[in-house]
Amino acid sequence: MNAVLSPLSDIDTETSAPAVSFTPKEVLLGMSLEALRALVKTMDEPAFRAEQLHQWLYVKCVRSFDEMTNLKKSFRDKLAERFQVGSLVVDQKESSQDGTVKYLFRLPDGKVVESVLMYFEERGSYAMCLSTQVGCAVNCGFCATGKLGFMRNLSVSEIVEQYVYVQADSGKEVRNIVFMGQGEPMLNYDNLMDAIEILNRSAEVGMRHITISTSGVVPRIYDLAAKNMQLTLAVSLHAPDNETREAIMPINRKWPLESLMPALHHYVDTTGKRLTIEYILLAGVNDQPSHAHALGALLQTLKCNVNLIPYNPIGDDYGYKRPSGNVTHRFREVLSGYGKKVTIRVERGVDIAAACGQLANKVQDA
Repeated sequence: MNAVLSPLSDIDTETSAPAVSFTPKEVLLGMSLEALRALVKTMDEPAFRAEQLHQWLYVKCVRSFDEMTNLKKSFRDKLAERFQVGSLVVDQKESSQDGTVKYLFRLPDGKVVESVLMYFEERGSYAMCLSTQVGCAVNCGFCATGKLGFMRNLSVSEIVEQYVYVQADSGKEVRNIVFMGQGEPMLNYDNLMDAIEILNRSAEVGMRHITISTSGVVPRIYDLAAKNMQLTLAVSLHAPDNETREAIMPINRKWPLESLMPALHHYVDTTGKRLTIEYILLAGVNDQPSHAHALGALLQTLKCNVNLIPYNPIGDDYGYKRPSGNVTHRFREVLSGYGKKVTIRVERGVDIAAACGQLANKVQDA
């Protein structure tokens, strides 16, 4: 069995725990162009080699130095002696009936993590759901990842490589990234920010096409507001009152609504950006008209859209059920009456356990 850290209350949520490197050679993916320039200089190579290397890593997305054909062989040999392109290995790849593909990556220390490639016909575009941690400390009651416990943060390289690997493997142009995979992104904040910079500047993913989803790590919301980036912040609210929210999201004990809501208003006021409020609907728990009215009142003055997510099953042992379509649409109608744009998420990959809340590293202990 893998060692699992205790729940949220027992780990330091104010700082990002460092990721541990297990690779015998340094990984190039995750290095910025500036870092590659410095590297090339130490190897007594012409400065333009850095731009060539950068192109192979982030645009052509190759997996080996031998594929970098415009680099002279002596330079490729020197690179191979000291470095490796990436460190992730695909253990499994599952395809859904709707075209979604789930990748199970094995990390250098033997742990595994999942990423999801999705195609949205209505937009004619691809998106990737990336993970930021192995497991998760937040342990929301409806989420399979939280049942794994928190094991460790992913490094900048491990975050970036998920995108680069899938881009190359799929042969698709993936221009949208959502940090809604395994882990709480804001509890790996420093690595997350560095990875976003690489994905934006090197892999050329537009900042407006990047979304961070958080369960409500209040200090990091203030930090992100100060950066005033053009990305989208999505907040997993899932209940309009502390009692209900605490029952399904233990993080509410640390940062209740009295702490979270001012942080969200501050974020909007500082950035001018509209938030996305994510709300998972659990039958008989938070899906009644009274909940919709309470949610509407709570969000009345907040610049936001609301995305409703009917519960995706993770096992009968947890006691939650998916609401009926009628209940979901009734909730939407009530909430829309408060002047909010309310959408119902069209889930992808439910049949391969790749939808929201279902990522569970099925071979974690194999």
